[in-house]
Amino acid sequence: MRLLIDHRTIYRYEGQASGIVQVLRLTPQPGNAQAILRWRVDVEADGAIKPFTDVHGNLAHMFYADGPLSEVAIHVAGEVMTADTAGIVGPDDGRVPLAAYLRTTPLTTPDAALATFAGMMRHDRPLDQAHMLMGAIHTRLAFDPDVTHPATDAATAFRLGRGVCQDLSQVMITVARLLGIPARYVSGHYAAPDHPEQEAAHAWAELFLPDLGWVAFDPTHGICAGEGHVRVAVGLDSLDAAPVRGTRRGGGTEQLEVLVHGREAREPQVRADDTPDLFQSQEQRQ
Repeated sequence: MRLLIDHRTIYRYEGQASGIVQVLRLTPQPGNAQAILRWRVDVEADGAIKPFTDVHGNLAHMFYADGPLSEVAIHVAGEVMTADTAGIVGPDDGRVPLAAYLRTTPLTTPDAALATFAGMMRHDRPLDQAHMLMGAIHTRLAFDPDVTHPATDAATAFRLGRGVCQDLSQVMITVARLLGIPARYVSGHYAAPDHPEQEAAHAWAELFLPDLGWVAFDPTHGICAGEGHVRVAVGLDSLDAAPVRGTRRGGGTEQLEVLVHGREAREPQVRADDTPDLFQSQEQRQ
């Protein structure tokens, strides 16, 4: 499937914010289920941009604003060819020891309720166990964008029984680790055929299963990741794989606006002689 992604993030500050530094994990990498036909990230502000690869293998960029700003807009646009692999991502690349994906973090620390829930998810066949876990979370936690926030941990979301894709994914990761299954958080995009306009990027989980390697499960939709998913970044939790994360001095109250549009391309958008432009800053365009 050929997918078109358009992702805009705008930070607006009450006053002038200075010392703005942002980590951008917005650029997907090619893999067995996706080929990047074109991808571009624009920061609509003057500043320096430095690419790097983080510990999890994500292609990331540091943005340093040149001076005080009252608004920072980040625009991502691209085209990705995807394939349905029944959620199978492939073998581990060895970059991070698998044991690291059994570690808890502040956002994935289990409580007694999660431990009890994990005890109900035991199964002799790992793949069946993973599907059972995904189905149980999909049924138990309702999607609700109004009850949690970016700092909500898995235990709180489970107790509320509601949350967004970040919450459902972190609950699945937390329980999988309790069951001894290495698990990691994935941020990316999902081109939902019934609602292409969304107010945030998407998230799901990957579990490492014997004989299969990493397998992607989307508990929000109750499916394995398929050709509608574009995988961008992974980490131990949502902080590790956050599309944008940064710091600033001053500026007062912050308002965040995010709009994501993902849809299937009906006609080819890339010519044979096109050269992918992965990243271009305001400075480079001048």
